[in-house]
Amino acid sequence: SRLANFLEAELFPRHDVVFDIHSGGTSMEHLPTALVERHTDPDRHRRGVELMRALGMPYGFVADNGRASPTSMGAARRAGAIGVSGEFGGGGTATVDTMAITARAIDSLMITLGVVEAPVLAPESKPSTPTRLLSLSRHSQGLYATRRGWFEPAVRLGDGVSDGQLAGWYHDLERLDLAEEALYFAESGIVLSRRLHTICEAGDCLMQVAEPVEG
Repeated sequence: SRLANFLEAELFPRHDVVFDIHSGGTSMEHLPTALVERHTDPDRHRRGVELMRALGMPYGFVADNGRASPTSMGAARRAGAIGVSGEFGGGGTATVDTMAITARAIDSLMITLGVVEAPVLAPESKPSTPTRLLSLSRHSQGLYATRRGWFEPAVRLGDGVSDGQLAGWYHDLERLDLAEEALYFAESGIVLSRRLHTICEAGDCLMQVAEPVEG
């Protein structure tokens, strides 16, 4: 709580933009996705979306977490700065691909803000493609474990899926006499994230499906 207070009350107010780099935690793998939170001020919201797109990430989405959002972006907004974030990998790992896309995003943001004139971390990186906007706003877009078990996915990260499509199977290791339980998506979209660990506890997120949006 002391660190959070220092960031929001002391550090963030001294800056125009806060860039928070995430790596999906230790249990989830994510598509490389930029992220901003919705701002009530139209001009600041538009600027946030511009900076998110400037990162050159394949995907991006706007979260609506409210004024009391307990996130770095919410803290930045309350401190008068613009918060930009994203998921740059997952599983608590670093790979050649995730490091490359992170370096390119940092370079692109610094160039857009006028901090540097040319790439510093990845001067030979490939040009990025336009960011595809996604929406993740409903609980039904996620798939969650309801008891202890073993999750076997049926689709890959980044796959396009449909409402009612098979998402995977859930195995009860404490009741081997029971057949596996088929799990189905409740929403159509793109598989944004998936659980890496096979063993799961009640409440664990297994997959998230984001909806492509225009704009």
